[in-house]
Amino acid sequence: MSDNKCEGCPSEGTCSQDSATCSMPVPTRGCFKHIIAVGSGKGGVGKSSVSALLAIGLSRLGHKTALLDADITGPSIPSMLGIHGVPSGIPTGITPPASPMLGIRVMSMALFMEDDSKPVVWRGPLIGNVISQFWNNTEWGDAEILVIDLPPGTSDAPLTVMQTIALDGVIMVTTPQDLSVRIVEKMMHMTKLMDVPLLGIVENMSYAICPHCDKRWDLFGPSHLEEIRSRWDIPVLASLPVDKQITILADSGRIEEYRFGDEPEEMAAKVLSAAASLVTTPPGGSR
Repeated sequence: MSDNKCEGCPSEGTCSQDSATCSMPVPTRGCFKHIIAVGSGKGGVGKSSVSALLAIGLSRLGHKTALLDADITGPSIPSMLGIHGVPSGIPTGITPPASPMLGIRVMSMALFMEDDSKPVVWRGPLIGNVISQFWNNTEWGDAEILVIDLPPGTSDAPLTVMQTIALDGVIMVTTPQDLSVRIVEKMMHMTKLMDVPLLGIVENMSYAICPHCDKRWDLFGPSHLEEIRSRWDIPVLASLPVDKQITILADSGRIEEYRFGDEPEEMAAKVLSAAASLVTTPPGGSR
């Protein structure tokens, strides 16, 4: 590890505080019983879809669930869940809106944008500050579990989440391609570096089922789940198919209606089991 105390700080190089006296923030937990991040380091693997399906599964199991969209420059969670409008302000912070079917509370940059086709062109420190504000200033009500949708990469946004929020752990999302696995493993190394547990792996777009003969198609090649599980000693949480219903429902803001057996609920149950099996006190933080 580097002796530079500023390394990894979202404000590195932009603040005036002496690095010798600066201390990193102590991760906080708020009112949540469980806080689970979903990431991969790789774009296009379906992190946001998995985050939404996990929140849906947790809600269907009876847990009051919230979702923090930490992808500041590419937010998509509110659109998938059919949430519109600016969050309301109260004296103690911001009240996030809830999804129409299951009441999943959502905080996202998308809720503050008048035109969601316009880009958010911000440098890393500002993105980190917005994530911190979402975390510190949101009144989540009676939600007991928080799911955090991380953006691609291993820089400011994931660093801010891991350094300021006392995570139970991170779920990694990959697709069967070897290239995807190699990039996802970069983020897996990052979580180890940050001393954040890996809860397990989800393989998205793992296969497709022929609508005519029910034959399984491995559209993106053979699965690498077993070698990842063996190499990292983590459980496989789900193997999700390519399913046009996810696209149709997400595009229309109705992903809460999605059913593929009990896949969301089964994934949620495995995630909670993995979280419960870990030591519950993070380094430097209180649970």
